Amino acid sequence: MHFLDQAKIFIRSGAGGPGAVSFRREKYVQYGGPDGGNGGKGGDIIFEAVAGLNTLIDFRYAQHFKAMRGVPGSGRDRHGAYGDDLVIEVPVGTQILADDDERSLLLDMTQVGQRVTFLRGGDGGRGNASFKSSTNRAPRQHGVGYPGEEIYVWLRLKLLADAGLVGMPNAGKSTFINQVSNTKAKVGAYPFTTLRPQLGVVSHRSREFVIADIPGLIAGAADGVGIGDRFLGHIERCQILIHLIDAAQDDPVAAWQTVCTELAEYGAGLDEKPQVVALNKGDLLDPELMADISGQLIAAGAVDVISISGATGQGVDQALDRVLAALPAKSGLESSKSDGIGKDGEWSPI
Repeated sequence: MHFLDQAKIFIRSGAGGPGAVSFRREKYVQYGGPDGGNGGKGGDIIFEAVAGLNTLIDFRYAQHFKAMRGVPGSGRDRHGAYGDDLVIEVPVGTQILADDDERSLLLDMTQVGQRVTFLRGGDGGRGNASFKSSTNRAPRQHGVGYPGEEIYVWLRLKLLADAGLVGMPNAGKSTFINQVSNTKAKVGAYPFTTLRPQLGVVSHRSREFVIADIPGLIAGAADGVGIGDRFLGHIERCQILIHLIDAAQDDPVAAWQTVCTELAEYGAGLDEKPQVVALNKGDLLDPELMADISGQLIAAGAVDVISISGATGQGVDQALDRVLAALPAKSGLESSKSDGIGKDGEWSPI
């Protein structure tokens, strides 16, 4: 499945149905009077966040969404039926933005099952029966129904994850996420093997949390160099970052500073999030050299430096321990899995 995290769509709620102009025509009944019914209300546009989706690829092939119009009224005081609401299912973490210069935020879908009426359908028009009065016994006027609302909006997906992996290309992020989860991320001895974000569920110390791997950052990513920084939005909701550094490269300290600069240039508080600085590929260097590089990083301002090897698993548990310490007592994933646990700690059916 292709990954798509931005899409522009057109949405329109249903217009109200027109009211009817009708007069009672029945044998032996004189002056039956008006009996035109009201038109039905148009359908609403509703956004719903559903589980099991992690891409907006469906909106590449369907970009126009229109709710049903209300049914017109008819004689014998029969009101028209309401138009069906149109429910647009989006992944959890989707933001709905206005189609303007600043793309201002209109709605943020952050919880499974969240359901929001975004555009309301137009009300139906009045039938001529509702215009009857003591001075207007045979009204012929009626309402045509109110139009629906329409707007172009942008959908932007920000994946929900507890921890985010950042680093320069070839830092070993894909190897790391493959080591700690069942994700089958592509691994290669060349830069930018990761072209789209990857999600993995990590089980560690009887806890579970979600980790996100994004494409590598290089100098100038904030200005569009390389893949750019467009995927950094997927770690805005993360509570902690795992910053992987290739210990075997020429200048690990400069690599750490480059990524930190790009995080600060992007904004959204990414540079203020706690970091676990993981000095990777420790299996290729001797411990003394790894300790020396760690000291250089600490001298440059890194707070928490751990020597690991994503390929062999050395030091990975220690890095995951630091991540767990920064997370709440229970993540959303764990809470959903423990819904069937009773107060006494035993499982009970729901």
